[in-house]
Amino acid sequence: MNGIELTGGAQMGVAPEAVHSHLELLAEMGRDFATSQDLEQTLSRAVERITDYVDAEAGALFMLSPSGELLRCDACIGPVEITGLEIAADQGIVGFCVQKDAGRIVRDVSKDPDFNAAVDDETGFRTRSILCAPMSVKGERIGAIELINKRGGDGLFDDDDLHLLQSLSVSAGLAVLNARMAAELVEQERVKRELELAAEIQRSLLPEEKETDFPVKGVNLPARVVSGDFYDFYPLDDGRVAFTLGDVSGKGMNAALMMAKTASLLRCLGKAIKEPGRLLTLVNAEVAETATRGMFVTLVHGVYDPESGHVRLANAGHEPPLFVTRDGAFQSIEAEAPPLGISPALLDEDGFPETELHLDGGRLFVFTDGVTEGYVDEGIELGVDGLKDMIRRAAGGDVQALLNEVRQKIGGAGRALRDDVTLLAIDDAGQSHSADVSARVAEPGATDMPGEKIFQLRVTAKANRLRLIRNAVRETAEFCGFSEADTGDIVLAVDEACQNVIRHAYGHEGEGDIAIEFRHRPDAMILLVRDFADPVDISKIKPRDLDDLRPGGLGTHLIGEVMDEVDFLPPPIDGGNLLRLVKKIGD
Repeated sequence: MNGIELTGGAQMGVAPEAVHSHLELLAEMGRDFATSQDLEQTLSRAVERITDYVDAEAGALFMLSPSGELLRCDACIGPVEITGLEIAADQGIVGFCVQKDAGRIVRDVSKDPDFNAAVDDETGFRTRSILCAPMSVKGERIGAIELINKRGGDGLFDDDDLHLLQSLSVSAGLAVLNARMAAELVEQERVKRELELAAEIQRSLLPEEKETDFPVKGVNLPARVVSGDFYDFYPLDDGRVAFTLGDVSGKGMNAALMMAKTASLLRCLGKAIKEPGRLLTLVNAEVAETATRGMFVTLVHGVYDPESGHVRLANAGHEPPLFVTRDGAFQSIEAEAPPLGISPALLDEDGFPETELHLDGGRLFVFTDGVTEGYVDEGIELGVDGLKDMIRRAAGGDVQALLNEVRQKIGGAGRALRDDVTLLAIDDAGQSHSADVSARVAEPGATDMPGEKIFQLRVTAKANRLRLIRNAVRETAEFCGFSEADTGDIVLAVDEACQNVIRHAYGHEGEGDIAIEFRHRPDAMILLVRDFADPVDISKIKPRDLDDLRPGGLGTHLIGEVMDEVDFLPPPIDGGNLLRLVKKIGD
């Protein structure tokens, strides 16, 4: 029998002097492993001591790779230098011992089928016999120690040699495992310190708390040490307030770094570039150029004017912000453009579209999906409806109390967060608005306009903005109690009126805005559609005969058919044209 496999057992018939010598060697190796800071050097010294003690010609220590597929020689002693040699984890005598977790004596390698002669063929060294023992601790395979060609006696390794090598291999394996655990602890501590530093830097990027009557407030709850959410607001030199809220895809350090970069770009450039759409277009180009691993940022950026109550914002693929009028009507502002960082080619030539709102004493809420998807009870999400309920209950009260309630509902009672929670509120309630032109976006001049004003919207006069108008009209009509069919008619009429503004008032140039005001009375909804172009001759605007089948020109007829009243009002005092549309409820 040329190969002998032993899995353990007590040493039998060993002289007391030998036992004492063995224990001395184990003690010396133990001291080395305990005091050395250089594991590689200590393992090399251990292989040298073991080889000399067993009186072998050569020795080598093989470590199993993290994947478990390779064995690499990390230390060797003898006439041939094989440090760095890699073999398959199931190859040769070493591979056998590691896979079986058992020691092995091969008295004559020429007669053993597991022996791999490749190294001998390459180096010229002649292997006659092998002694090998695995390094493992509690079933965790680490590697093996292999000794080659015993010098003394009959030149053959015996069972005592194998028992000794197994004891020494266990000691070496334990030292390797302890060193790895120590390294992991050091790395964990380093990562922990870096995360704490990153979290501190992130907190410094959040805006400082302002005085209690400041109209913009926010809250951020990270689900982990660092957050991929962010919000910011800061005053501009013209008295307006810029605000931002974003959510970076992914989690962890990569998302935190992307968050820090995006937030810094927006604050730096936002003080000079005050048009939200243009600002996001520039930031998008930078983020798309440097983003890695498909990361992107959904984001809302806007500018709020406390004196007029106007907000101009751009939405890059983010959750629809909620505009709440002072009378409690909700309006969602859908995104009309993709997130930042995907590709500038996805935008049209005008960049990110903008939406303009007149808050008129209402409130605007911008939030991440961590708010609506956050648990307020076991397995129960807050949801958009839950957030709306909280906003309704907070109507007329301090908006900070609402933010505190969100913090408590989702992040209180030690509840683990599913995602970062971030909410930003722009509160126009109680603001004293000046009576300048910008505050009278759709006012009809000296004409007395009945009904309660519930919503106001202003957008650039371009075809790709019409979807925003249609969504606003649809939700407002539903809020006023119109049926699905009547709501469709109202949307159709306003859409046609806005297309007429783009085609005729501005002549496809897009060098102006469209402002829409929604008014409500018990029996009807009134819509005022205003442009800021040169006044038109109202006498020349009339429907064409339906028998005339030329393309175009039937929009005025269509509007008159679906609405109950359609008329042009006198031009506002600051110019432009004003169209009044009335739809009665229940007719």
